[in-house]
Amino acid sequence: MPRPDWTPHRRDDGELLGWIHPEGDDWVAVDVLGRPASVPTEWLDAEAALEEHGIAWLADPWMLEGEGDRPLRVRILEVTPDEEGVPGRIVVKIDDFGDMTRPATAQFTLAWPIPDRLRPPRDGDPDPRTISR
Repeated sequence: MPRPDWTPHRRDDGELLGWIHPEGDDWVAVDVLGRPASVPTEWLDAEAALEEHGIAWLADPWMLEGEGDRPLRVRILEVTPDEEGVPGRIVVKIDDFGDMTRPATAQFTLAWPIPDRLRPPRDGDPDPRTISR
């Protein structure tokens, strides 16, 4: 993944939004993390799905499970899809809330496409901005 039959779809500025690939007589949009961004549909609808989805959501907080006794709040630093036989990767760091005076935070390199243990926050996830007792 991405396979040879996947067509890259880019914004006007050249930024990769994802891919569109055939599925039967239809087309499916896939975002830069390797997740479906549309159901099987017409080509133009798959393009529209990627355009609407965009990439701004990459800057949102994410939760990383399996690195401690509770999920860690992280930010995505890098997304590099598989390319020409070279495995891709997703690099995340513990969320430092943009504090430039804080020492560098731990980084984790994950496989691409997105593994199940990297996910959007859910209600009940720990909030690192609060002190628990």
